[in-house]
Amino acid sequence: MSEPEFHGVFPYLVSPVDEAGDVKADVLARLCDDLIKAGVHGLTPLGSTGEFPYLSSQQRRRIVEVVVRAARGRVPVVAGVASTTTADAVNQARQFEQMGCSGILAILEAYFPISDEGVFQYFAAIAEAVSLPVVLYTNPNFQRSDLSLPVIDRLSRLPNIAYIKDASNNTGRLLSIINLVGERMKVFAASAHIPAAVMLIGGVGWMAGPACVAPRQSVELYEVCQRGDWTTAMELQRPLWALNQAFAKYHLAACIKGALELQGYAVGAPLPPQAPLTPEALEDVRIILVAIRAL
Repeated sequence: MSEPEFHGVFPYLVSPVDEAGDVKADVLARLCDDLIKAGVHGLTPLGSTGEFPYLSSQQRRRIVEVVVRAARGRVPVVAGVASTTTADAVNQARQFEQMGCSGILAILEAYFPISDEGVFQYFAAIAEAVSLPVVLYTNPNFQRSDLSLPVIDRLSRLPNIAYIKDASNNTGRLLSIINLVGERMKVFAASAHIPAAVMLIGGVGWMAGPACVAPRQSVELYEVCQRGDWTTAMELQRPLWALNQAFAKYHLAACIKGALELQGYAVGAPLPPQAPLTPEALEDVRIILVAIRAL
């Protein structure tokens, strides 16, 4: 299979939805265009920041449609696929491939705990259903059934499972994954990690919501890391880390949607029953944006 090489900064896009439940296509398309102009290397709709558990199947399809159209082939679009059932996940993946996505971000939702074999079969079925490269997404803070190291090793041997974004806050686990899978699978940093540190140990980039509101700063950090200038990288990383901390403190979509509203994008509030930022929290985010020159 000939596949694109994913690397660099992939912002996890928000999902702007109005009170009637309609996707705010113009707002989302403008955000995508501005992110591409800022130099990001790809776009990821329907990640955690995209509130995928709160969207209907029709809303998910519409969001992917808008992002693919806005990207116009300038950068790869890696769409999130998530479900509690393998059949539904496979169906989503096939639809997104037909819609023109460049890759699939595979997420496992679970109500009941799933065995390692069940986890393996879920991700393997998604990979086998499409010809696109697949990015595994593991987030033990939110998932009832996580990807264990033995399962990651097995999945890395499937032809089109080529990447993993591990959103644990355990950087040692990332190094264990890198040591385990070798060249078979590349690793992306998440918002729970220090991106510069992940790229130092062999990561190929950053997939995260905060990159939506600081794209130029994120791209600059990536480029400095690529040059191996780790002193400058840490000078850039230290102020950016405050954005990661706000993201963790004030919750995913609420933080990024609030920040984007401050920047002039009418993305709206998080989908209920999630709550928007309080005025005090929004002020905290505003101060961070000003400090990193993102506002």
